[in-house]
Amino acid sequence: MNQNNLLAILRENRLMQTQQQVTNFENALAEIADNPDEQNLSAYHLVLDDQCQQPEVMFSLIHFLESFDIEEQIAAFIKVVPQLMINAPEWTRIIHDRILNDDSACQVYQKLLHSANLNTPHFLYHLLEESIVNKLKIKERLSSITQ
Repeated sequence: MNQNNLLAILRENRLMQTQQQVTNFENALAEIADNPDEQNLSAYHLVLDDQCQQPEVMFSLIHFLESFDIEEQIAAFIKVVPQLMINAPEWTRIIHDRILNDDSACQVYQKLLHSANLNTPHFLYHLLEESIVNKLKIKERLSSITQ
């Protein structure tokens, strides 16, 4: 099956209200994972929805997103974060926190957010960038205390 059809299946079944929807979602994601396409990274992110009835299954999508090159994944996340905040603010926070908890990802995130703010300023980009700076300051303080 082609990527567009598989993406459509993910979107149609993302709320996972029935066992059949869960099965459809898992099967489509498995097929996509066998042949991932970084061109669709933004679209993969937009499948996330806070109304999902099976968050542990949705987490498999998070793990799939994290399997991509870190810079590509973070760039795609930044690109769609304004849209993602509408249907999936909790999943957005989860991705954001997971990036902040990985030192190398956090550095890439800071660089890409700064660039995004320069190119297409958005208040969300500014808030996310501020949270990175705050996280780094806290981490720096903690490391100076423990040394």
